[in-house]
Amino acid sequence: MKIMKFGGTSVGKPERMRQVSELITRSDEPKVVVLSALSGTTNALVEISNHLAESNRDAAKQKIDALEAHYRAFVLDLVQGDALRDKANAIVTEHFEFLNIILRISFSEALNKDILAQGELMSTKLFCVYLEEQGIDHMLLPALEFMSIDSNEEPQINVIRTRLKQILKAHEAKKLFITQGYICRNARGEVDNLKRGGSDYTASLIAAAVNASVCEIWTDIDGMHNNDPRIVNKTVAIEQLSFEEAAELAYFGAKILHPTCIWPAQQENVPVKLLNTMQPDAVGTVITQEAGSVGVKAVAAKDGIIAIKIKSSRMLLAYGFLRKIFEVFEKYKTSIDMITTSEVAVSVTIDSGAALNSIVKELEPFGTVEVTRDETIVSIVGNEIARTENVLQRLFESIREIPVTMVSYGGSAHNISLLVPGAHKTRTLQLLNEGLFGL
Repeated sequence: MKIMKFGGTSVGKPERMRQVSELITRSDEPKVVVLSALSGTTNALVEISNHLAESNRDAAKQKIDALEAHYRAFVLDLVQGDALRDKANAIVTEHFEFLNIILRISFSEALNKDILAQGELMSTKLFCVYLEEQGIDHMLLPALEFMSIDSNEEPQINVIRTRLKQILKAHEAKKLFITQGYICRNARGEVDNLKRGGSDYTASLIAAAVNASVCEIWTDIDGMHNNDPRIVNKTVAIEQLSFEEAAELAYFGAKILHPTCIWPAQQENVPVKLLNTMQPDAVGTVITQEAGSVGVKAVAAKDGIIAIKIKSSRMLLAYGFLRKIFEVFEKYKTSIDMITTSEVAVSVTIDSGAALNSIVKELEPFGTVEVTRDETIVSIVGNEIARTENVLQRLFESIREIPVTMVSYGGSAHNISLLVPGAHKTRTLQLLNEGLFGL
């Protein structure tokens, strides 16, 4: 069985949705198709939710009406027959009645999750109407019936596998299943989600659960590139990456792939392919256990980084000092991206400032705490990168004009990470493209 995931831009226009139907019917292999919400929908739903949280019901109503108008126009173009167009419009009516009803309900976090789920629910249902009009046999597979997370917001892998296999076995005659990305149920049975980019995660979890032949992630770019094509003019697609390399790139800023997507597929050794909906015959990138080659392959950047330095000449060498520092971050469920130490200081970076004030307050008894915001982590990723001849020399010669504030090397065989001021991100990526790739 093949898993195919299509992002918001791949289904964001009626003609794109038609193209998706062509792609999924190219072969007779059984498949599960995972769809995101139509492009722009989740952002609009977030705005609606924010307006409601601020009790600005008029602004929420305006946004709801504008979004509904967009969906009505979408249906008018997508579906041609009167009967099925009525069916599609009834789906739109159902979901926007819900959004209008919530204008009269007290806002809560549970309601927020319900609001955010509407995009995927509508995109999959409308796509199924289009498939029905085209005479393509299929079945809607509601993600809320099998996708679940526990009290720590982690996917319940065994539960997902059991439920999914039961559903698929009950419908063995079906070869095509359509399901929602992103959405799930939490430990309380409420509608929840896998966070931003969660449709990739959904696809990978399903692929692992059914031991799929491949997990295809279809986007609007032809695979993982060696650098950010939005910033650097000359970039090239990478044909093959290992799971470890891809995970490093995704975590440290490569936008084409959600960071959590790799792990489930890796556990079951399911190949992941990154493909372009707009150029379906492009080679793309395949991610497997094998790296394919040794050396530097790509550069990625992660913005919005906060650096925290704790200076303490009397405590740093004391037994258990680092443990106490890490316990502060653990207490506030804040992950650390990079860490460096010296005889008198320890520096760490985090990518969320939600608990920053509390963290700093608890760190202050250990020494002087300095906080720097708006930093960027630039990661150079490749298989066995330490074995690449002169890699450090070429790296630092390339960026000798850049004020690097931290370096992480040796923690991973596949990664060298630098911390630079956010204002220097673009120039850093451009210089590395020239120095490391000759582009």
